[in-house]
Amino acid sequence: MNNHISILVILIVDVSVVLLLNSHVGLCSCYNRIFSFGDDTMDTGNFIHLIGKAPSKYKEAPYGKTFFRHATGRISDGRVLIDFYAEALKLPMIPPILPEKNFGCFPHGANFAVFGATARGKVFFSGSPWCIGTQMYWFDQLVDRIAPGDGKPPKDGNIISDVIADISHFIEELIVVNGAKAFVVANNFPVGCLASYLSRFHSDDHEDYDEHGCLKSFNEFSQKHNEQLYSAIGQIRYSYPNVKVIYADYYNATMEFIKKPSRFGIGDPLVACCGGNGPYHTSMECNGTAKLWGDPHHFANWDGMHMTEKAYNIIMEGVLNGPFADPPFPLSC
Repeated sequence: MNNHISILVILIVDVSVVLLLNSHVGLCSCYNRIFSFGDDTMDTGNFIHLIGKAPSKYKEAPYGKTFFRHATGRISDGRVLIDFYAEALKLPMIPPILPEKNFGCFPHGANFAVFGATARGKVFFSGSPWCIGTQMYWFDQLVDRIAPGDGKPPKDGNIISDVIADISHFIEELIVVNGAKAFVVANNFPVGCLASYLSRFHSDDHEDYDEHGCLKSFNEFSQKHNEQLYSAIGQIRYSYPNVKVIYADYYNATMEFIKKPSRFGIGDPLVACCGGNGPYHTSMECNGTAKLWGDPHHFANWDGMHMTEKAYNIIMEGVLNGPFADPPFPLSC
């Protein structure tokens, strides 16, 4: 990318990043391109492109039923996080990179996120082959094609062993190589409140649950991760004082509708909208024959593991317009 273009990077940990490039004066937003990296919460079609003609429930209803009225490769009933970032910045929806990877011009940016992606590569435990390093490699290829000479040559995407260190390394690379000047780094969700975890790790010991019905140990793990992430952000701020780093608190933005679901028109925030029977509606996976328990607008959880468009919208409202960004998210120049 040209050196005079400043870049805003939104990092949603475990693994999502969005780069927004400054637009020319006179446009309705400060940014006219988004390059996003991430996982299930951001994927807009890369996974279903990667699997080709292989069958997948993500290619079929009821996925996509709420907003698009058909499946799009998003792992939700409708829009996902990246769609709300684009909407807030008055940009069109950002297309997935892979279908047009070798020839697309991507005038408004591209989405590199893939369902199941992790910060670490497959060499580490059960990491994804489409980890953040692979996505960065795709980004380097795109930069080399559409802006030759502005980025460094494609690399092999080697990943260091520590997740937080991985993310810090990735951010530093974007600062040094691509000229990023502003970042939004998002923390981890309260995974102990997900229906799939609540079902799989059910306990008869009431002490294992908090007052909202979430599994304490999983949420404590998320909180510890988030504390380490915040510390790493502090180090980046210290090392690069001219770079703005915004901390997006997805954990507490999510806890808003876990604590007070009726305030948002949500029923039980811990049960899945699409699935089967059982206390969390997870006795079967969400697919074309699964049971829909009602209007997704009244649910926070979509299929046990992933959230509804309604939940993502609430989270993004809290980050973009509410108290869950430190410092506040810059919607204007």
